[in-house]
Amino acid sequence: MLLLSHAYYVVVGVAFFAVLLWRLRKIGQRPKGYPPGPPTLPFIGNLHQIPGEKRYLQFEKWAREYGPIYSLMLGTKVMVVLNSDVAIKDLIDKRGAIYASRPEAYVAQDILSGGLRVLFMPNSGVWKTARKFVHRILGVTAARSYVPYQDLENKAMLLGFLESPCDFTDHLRRYTASLTTQMTFGFRTTSIHDQRFKETFDIFDRSGELIASRTAAILDLVPVLRRLPEFLLPIKKEGREIHEREKALFRSHYLKAKQGLQDGTAKPCVCVDLVKIQKAEGLSDDSAAYISGSLLQAGAETTAGILVGFIQAMLIFPDVAKAAQVELDRVCGDRMPDLNDVPNLPYIRACAKESLRWMPGFMLGIPHAVTQDDTYMGYHIPKGATVVLNVWAVHNDQARHPDPRRFEPMRYINDHQLSIEAANNPDPTKRDHFVFGAGRRRCLGMHIADRSVFLAISRLLWAFNFERVVDPETREEVIPDMNDMMDGLMALPNAFPAKIVPRSAAKAQCVRDEWADVSQLLDEEAQWKTVPEGLIWKDEQVDELIE
Repeated sequence: MLLLSHAYYVVVGVAFFAVLLWRLRKIGQRPKGYPPGPPTLPFIGNLHQIPGEKRYLQFEKWAREYGPIYSLMLGTKVMVVLNSDVAIKDLIDKRGAIYASRPEAYVAQDILSGGLRVLFMPNSGVWKTARKFVHRILGVTAARSYVPYQDLENKAMLLGFLESPCDFTDHLRRYTASLTTQMTFGFRTTSIHDQRFKETFDIFDRSGELIASRTAAILDLVPVLRRLPEFLLPIKKEGREIHEREKALFRSHYLKAKQGLQDGTAKPCVCVDLVKIQKAEGLSDDSAAYISGSLLQAGAETTAGILVGFIQAMLIFPDVAKAAQVELDRVCGDRMPDLNDVPNLPYIRACAKESLRWMPGFMLGIPHAVTQDDTYMGYHIPKGATVVLNVWAVHNDQARHPDPRRFEPMRYINDHQLSIEAANNPDPTKRDHFVFGAGRRRCLGMHIADRSVFLAISRLLWAFNFERVVDPETREEVIPDMNDMMDGLMALPNAFPAKIVPRSAAKAQCVRDEWADVSQLLDEEAQWKTVPEGLIWKDEQVDELIE
């Protein structure tokens, strides 16, 4: 009897183990009906094929091999990659109700952001509140009110190029950062040496590196590893320290703006509306600070990166700069261009569009997540799948953009759409670029970015020549490598040398005169004395907002 009982348990144990093995063997396999993709290995799927650096290049290669949609099996999870304008329109735009969430991002959201960053939030109540708020304060009509800010900061940037041209990357970052701090918090970032400026970008750069790291990816895919102690996962300790620095920075900006509303010293900024939203929605100061801080980072770094890429392109493709300057000289002559010249500068407008296509920054977008099972092109897309917009592949699709790594503004010479108009175009093949994302998660400030990019490109080319540096040893011109990019949340050009000189003494003097004229509107600390004409200032009862 004991032998029979023992035999029974042995059989049951063997059967259980067999079932377990049968189930485990399916981990990493691509289920039938999923979008195609590269061959998998047991348990790990395609994990071993994801590069540690420049992932967008491998993702583009797979796009050429597998078409408009493919899948990657990452252990027990699935990633669906969209590689065409049509696929992005069909799913992210047209089915936005189920494609507007975000996948779990342990390092990016939990560790580095304390769960507060709007960019990585799932489709939750806080995210919906933030989206409604941002939609209102960054609408097309409201954006017109910020043109005086853009004009002043652009002229400050030109003066920086004139006085210290070797620091051009810092000047571009200060330009976009100061515009964003004014719009968001009501103060100018007056110098590249401003500690708040340096702190913001130090945090952004390091955070981007950690978010894009292989460790972060593994912790998303294998949650049990998150329980490891910090000495085995140093990313957790560093990430929490960065979060505390960032939260303190955002809170200081927000609370100062909030106090300014109470004592009457605040300048027009989005925090006016945010304070009211905070009261109505019951948001904490930390949540409100991160909503405003997210606008700061999104508005500053994306535009700066695109403009750094533009300068690199002018060194690699000098004929483009020459053609642009011919148009500028014909239309503007000795007068500095402004936004009223947009209709008369089609080549400059095309340069702006090509800059957005050529150096999109977020090469693989920001991942979406699908909240219910779906079907597309006969393929099954499971609930919870991570959905990637392969921006790099779309922008470098030979059929869409012949010779894609050539900077060629003539692609857009007859395209008169603003970025927001192109994003809303029912024909996805007519969309100019995908820098600002798609669907309900797309950037709502794209029309502001359009103006900032146009002003920078038109005035830089009007005022300066961009020449290659000559190597003192080889006596040959140094041509930047367009493929030499730093990895992170955004892929940006690594540092490269450039010789930036005024096109004439008259244009250099014009830059000085324009700054001298506009700077009269500033006080001794280089902040606005009064609200510049054209800015919308809602005369709210601030006491009601603060209470």
